Amino acid sequence: MTPPLFALPDGALPADLVDDRLLLERALRTGGRIAMNAFGKAPVTWDKGGDNPVTEVDIAIDTVLRDHLLHARPGYGWLSEESVAHLSERARPRIWVVDPIDGTRAFVDGRPEFTISVALVEAGRPVIAQVFNPATGEFFEAVAGHGCRLNGIPCRVGEGGDPLAARLLVSRRELHERRWGSGLDGSAVIALGSIAYKLALVAAGRFDAAVSLRPKADWDLAAADLIVAEAGGRMTDAEGRDLLYARPDTTEHPSLIAANPALHAALIGRLAVDAAGSPAPAGVQPQP
Repeated sequence: MTPPLFALPDGALPADLVDDRLLLERALRTGGRIAMNAFGKAPVTWDKGGDNPVTEVDIAIDTVLRDHLLHARPGYGWLSEESVAHLSERARPRIWVVDPIDGTRAFVDGRPEFTISVALVEAGRPVIAQVFNPATGEFFEAVAGHGCRLNGIPCRVGEGGDPLAARLLVSRRELHERRWGSGLDGSAVIALGSIAYKLALVAAGRFDAAVSLRPKADWDLAAADLIVAEAGGRMTDAEGRDLLYARPDTTEHPSLIAANPALHAALIGRLAVDAAGSPAPAGVQPQP
């Protein structure tokens, strides 16, 4: 087995979180091998409705993750995009929040823009998070209060606070729809798959922000939320409200903005002004 990438002194974390972190990494790497065995090989695919694809590989990885994680932690809850769990599981003290393939469309199309994304959530917030892109070998990880790492190296969000100089990540659908009106004019807007991957790349400082004005689910965001936060970033919905996960009433979030704190505030301000009907200053057209 590959040695754990996120090396911390044994005394730096509670013993149970040390064990949970290693358990989760083993599960994600197993899922990654399943994904890569099928990547680029036209897996069986169907639509769950609303132009939302799922493949046999999503289901296979979901099954492996569930078997690994719940066998070892039967008292934990389970919330996954691809497997039904009883509502009572969200009432458990700790809940695995799982997306076996985030960016299924990219996976089907053979683009290396998909991830396996899992968080361990406690009291509505992630305490352990891992986002793994097996096609690129990028393994992002964070533990609450202990920073985040990409392939074992500490990472940090960028420092620029000017939206007009920012490189923003969105989905291909959102690049086509441009729901943001003029609120992102002047920024370089770039399309990429997997929302968890986009957010992790912001945490690593490779891009300045990620924006989505389409609803997202707990499993899309929970792991990357902690990674962004531990990299010094700020992630909320487009109105600046903090995000809570594994709630009893809903798994959906209306929107998100993630960036360093200064850029996050500036983007929320520009989008709020645009929504009020007073366009933000126009600039260079977003790039495809």
